[in-house]
Amino acid sequence: MVNKNGKGLGRGLEAVFSAFEGPNKNRADELVEELALEDIRPNPYQPRKTFDEAALAELAASIKKSGVFQPIIVRKSINGYELIAGERRFRASKLAGKTTIPAITRQFDEEAMMEIAVLENLQREDLTPLEEAQAYDTLLKKLNLTQAEVSERLGKSRPYIANYLRLLGLPADVKQLLQEGQLSMGQARTLLSLKKKSQISALAKRTIAESLTVRQLEQLVNQMNQTKAAKVAKTKIKSPYIQASENQLVDKFDTKVNIAMNSKGRGKIEIDYGTVEDLNRILALLDVNID
Repeated sequence: MVNKNGKGLGRGLEAVFSAFEGPNKNRADELVEELALEDIRPNPYQPRKTFDEAALAELAASIKKSGVFQPIIVRKSINGYELIAGERRFRASKLAGKTTIPAITRQFDEEAMMEIAVLENLQREDLTPLEEAQAYDTLLKKLNLTQAEVSERLGKSRPYIANYLRLLGLPADVKQLLQEGQLSMGQARTLLSLKKKSQISALAKRTIAESLTVRQLEQLVNQMNQTKAAKVAKTKIKSPYIQASENQLVDKFDTKVNIAMNSKGRGKIEIDYGTVEDLNRILALLDVNID
């Protein structure tokens, strides 16, 4: 199996199973039994939030006709079982009207359940970019791992994982557009390059409305960033007269002073103060008496 950035996925599912169960586990001795679907709960760490309904219906039709060939994997819990691997088969069996499903019971802790759920879905490569980002975030936070450790466990490069994690910084409405497939991973990453983050939502909607390519969006973002930089630079440029006046006022009041002036020659003078005593001192220098 090769992942999206051209690297192997590191440990496969059986390698993960072996790592948590030990090298002496004999798979040939495992018992496959029919478990009631109603006794099985989905994996709480399942990263995939949306399932292709058409694909599920197709799988359900196959299961209704021929049954489930590959058992799901579960672990025993206080009340029934928790699903470790095989959620599509689990969901499709319910859709097919089945009441039981072939399953293998294995003993895993929370850490194993989480890693297996993420790895199983990454191997299929059908997670949305946002779901993949959330999967990495879950591993980081729940297992207290570093990005380097997640990279090593999953066989993906550290920059690859970092790029996905950045998607979690998008505004909520833009995340929804990404989740729905209206924005691509490339477009979402480009939007994150905007220096003024408050513009991201509006530009995301424009991207969809105008069907902008990633390249076109990159050019637009660069223009917007340059415009902002030019505006900032323009506001910082002050004439020698204004600068000299500021310096004299700073000497007089012994505090920071800012003189702002617009293109029409109108402006304002801002004098900083730290405490009430400092304010009274400045007012006295201005010969302002308040009874």
